[in-house]
Amino acid sequence: MILDKKENKLFLLLGGFFLANALIAEFIGVKIFSMEKTLGISPLSYQLFGETLSFNLTAGVVLWPFVFIMTDIINEYYGKRGIKILSYLTVGLISYAFVMVYAAIHLAPAEWWTTSAQGAGVPDFQVAFAKIFGQGMWIILGSLVAFLVGQLLDVLVFQQIKKMTGEGKVWLRATGSTLVSQFVDSFVVLIIAFKLGADWSWALVLAVGFNNYFYKFFVALVLTPIIYFAHWCIDKYLGNTLAEKMKKEAAE
Repeated sequence: MILDKKENKLFLLLGGFFLANALIAEFIGVKIFSMEKTLGISPLSYQLFGETLSFNLTAGVVLWPFVFIMTDIINEYYGKRGIKILSYLTVGLISYAFVMVYAAIHLAPAEWWTTSAQGAGVPDFQVAFAKIFGQGMWIILGSLVAFLVGQLLDVLVFQQIKKMTGEGKVWLRATGSTLVSQFVDSFVVLIIAFKLGADWSWALVLAVGFNNYFYKFFVALVLTPIIYFAHWCIDKYLGNTLAEKMKKEAAE
């Protein structure tokens, strides 16, 4: 049977985790959190491109580094085709999810439900539901385009570095491709969602973009050891012969 093969089971596992992280990141991204307060320190205040900022980030940014790391791991064993299939599938599923959410928002709410959370400080459940899940079309478009561009760029940079370095230097191709792709991702989403969609100034786009990228840069470096651990686990599961065969085919 198809599912008896280890490589197929592994692709389902990695692909499922990849899809889940991307989908969750889209929906929790509506929340803005303070990195400093989360860590229990006083908020910072610094100037960047003339804008006063602190480390206020979208909750979705917590998960996106894991998505790009999963991209590199899948790329290592399944190549460009594997990542492209998952990337297009993810965009399709996220689009489908937003369509279903918008349909749910416009369902007529039960009268008792809209006031059922007043005791918890939510005066109108319908308004809260629509506000949280009803992200603007520019934000949805920006995040989807940024995701797809970032993924395809990640694959390209990863494969180019691997051609130059061979099987060695896993950290270089994984971290290098992530840093390049997330740099582009950070600005594409802001340009589409907030420059075109909300008429932000270029100074604000640059300031917020670099603010987000500094976080992603740091997390990508911190998570590098996890990539080596993931490779070790996968190689152990597949066996050296099958793992090397898959890596060779992925590179081709």
